[in-house]
Amino acid sequence: MTEGEQQFDEEYADLGATTQNAMDIAETSMDIVRQFVPDETLADRIRQKSVHSMGDIEFQHLIEFSGSNDLGDDEDAPVRAGARAVLEESTIVTDITMSKAGITGRGHNCEKRKAIGNGAELAKKTGMTRTAASVLELDKQGVYDDAIATIGNAPTAAFALADCIENGTRPAVIVATPVGFVKAEESRQRIREVSEAYDVPAITNVGRRGGSGLAAALTNELIHVAKDVRTDGLELDLTADERAAQAASGSEEDE
Repeated sequence: MTEGEQQFDEEYADLGATTQNAMDIAETSMDIVRQFVPDETLADRIRQKSVHSMGDIEFQHLIEFSGSNDLGDDEDAPVRAGARAVLEESTIVTDITMSKAGITGRGHNCEKRKAIGNGAELAKKTGMTRTAASVLELDKQGVYDDAIATIGNAPTAAFALADCIENGTRPAVIVATPVGFVKAEESRQRIREVSEAYDVPAITNVGRRGGSGLAAALTNELIHVAKDVRTDGLELDLTADERAAQAASGSEEDE
């Protein structure tokens, strides 16, 4: 590790905690999570983060991975794509302010933008929600192409983004966990459908739960994976099966 990489690693040792006490609490919490969630693949890291964020061990089973990147369509594909996008300093575009606020500003050089606040005239003219109109407005500007698209609150934003993808838009990765009882579950299913149809990597969840905090946490884990690539030599060019086999081999050597 070079001096610059070591400095980066120390500065961003933990993407949330900044004091020693906070870092100890965060690490202890994740150690507990790892007792219940596998720790072999990049997808496992997302599952761990979902459990940590939601405070629910069973939530690991509600995370879905879809789409593909250049290595294939295994469950690690969206994480590889997301980490690569962070390394390439792609724009992170959220649906609302809360999602944007929850995404760390440390450990990366990506611009963070929010959709809400754009498209007011379109919303007024058509009667569609402000978040849907905002997504369509930013898409007209080409903002979503090669971006990390994070949707944590608004199902209509997910529906709008899915329509954009059908019309040719290609985000680098989608993190979509809109929450609620009206069309939230359906909106995430719609994202998965276009993800599979157009090979756009996506991380979603099933059920009614979700929210901006979860979306931000999962996006932060993509940033954390990218940090590990940059500072610890984590390999991105492995499939989930290859990574799991490597982890199993390491465990056998430790015995």
